[in-house]
Amino acid sequence: MAPGLVRVALRRTLRDVRYVEAVRPRRARGLVRDVYRQLERDFGMLAPPVALHSAAPEALAAAWVLLRESLVAGGLTSRAEREVVASAVSAANACPYCVEVHGMALGALGEAGAAAAIGTGELAAITDPGTRALAAWSRGEGPLPPAVSRGAAAELAAVAVAFHYLNRVVSLFLGPSPLPDQVPAAAREPAKAVLGFFLKPGEPPVAGKSSALLPPAATDGPGWATPGGVLADAFARVAAAFEAAGERVLAPRVRDLVRRELKAWDGRPPGLGRAWATEAVAELPEAERAAGRFAVLVAKAAYQVDADVVAAVRREWSDDRALVEAASWVAFTAAAELGGRLPVRP
Repeated sequence: MAPGLVRVALRRTLRDVRYVEAVRPRRARGLVRDVYRQLERDFGMLAPPVALHSAAPEALAAAWVLLRESLVAGGLTSRAEREVVASAVSAANACPYCVEVHGMALGALGEAGAAAAIGTGELAAITDPGTRALAAWSRGEGPLPPAVSRGAAAELAAVAVAFHYLNRVVSLFLGPSPLPDQVPAAAREPAKAVLGFFLKPGEPPVAGKSSALLPPAATDGPGWATPGGVLADAFARVAAAFEAAGERVLAPRVRDLVRRELKAWDGRPPGLGRAWATEAVAELPEAERAAGRFAVLVAKAAYQVDADVVAAVRREWSDDRALVEAASWVAFTAAAELGGRLPVRP
């Protein structure tokens, strides 16, 4: 299948976004159009995990900056190392869509064995000790390999934060696979082989070129980033954009509750039931409990959000922008908390 046809097919998968309507490329204007153009140029496709934010242009730009400057742009680490982190974080967060996509990318980079082991959680099956240690670190289960420099560690931490974020919004707004449900079972493996080839990265774009999509931030970047560096600037802008989004749609009590829940959380799945979420929001006024329940679920178990949870908050957030902004604030708050716990030095 020619790359142009694959690109068209991927654009059509925007129809599979749940709960909100993604802006179609032909209708994109202003900031949405600028992000779409850069996304297709630098990433090679209109990736649904980014495009699903398009009802909220600032959140769209922030999601793209997050992905581009962590995974795609050139730096000290290889794309294969970054894909190991993306795959391991996605597996730990039980995000089958991201595991499949980045497993295919790893396979295209010659790391099919590592991709399979990470996807199943059998890290001991990874033959290369450096790759095995990197996958374990990504899951919070060990230190970085000693040879990893501080600058390289910051790049890998950026990928971990980005995928803690993306896993949550993908689990909420997309299905379990990047392939449409209409693809028959017999054709799925050949289709994944084609998509995996298309996902193989070329020459990485220059770092920092997406940051101008967002205004400068008044605060410094995260503690794991080199002060004054490209990642510090990009992540400070991203954090400011998501914080503004959360302030627009979520009550202060809800935001405070999410922060407290995350601080007290060990990062492990909270369980199959959702009683814990109901208990967590009991302190909120009745009018804020639907939003609070949505928020704590996205933060700690986004895969447990279903149509009933979304319908409850739709009574308050009638437009798509509000739903995207609420989800993006929660997802990034969780990502920043969990990513900040990773040791960036052995």
